Amino acid sequence: NKILLISITGFLIFYLWIVGNAACSDIYYQWKVNSFDFDKDGFFSGAEITPAQTKAMEHLTNDVGRNFSFITGVIFAFIFSIIIYIMGRLVSKFKKT
Repeated sequence: NKILLISITGFLIFYLWIVGNAACSDIYYQWKVNSFDFDKDGFFSGAEITPAQTKAMEHLTNDVGRNFSFITGVIFAFIFSIIIYIMGRLVSKFKKT
């Protein structure tokens, strides 16, 4: 039971780390793009469109990994928790012998 609890805790921490990191990156890129919107109307026109704004917009829109982090986070966190569980079982088995 203790090993299962540790692996579930590891799963949750790793999942929250992956999704939280993606969310922070998304917020940062959104803030970066919004810094080029001088008249704060939500649209980019005229002098607002610069090479730096275009690059910031590409960072915001062209990252599929950030958008699907909740799915990939489950997969990687599950693998991570399985490894923790197996290692915990092996350690407890060797401690008994």
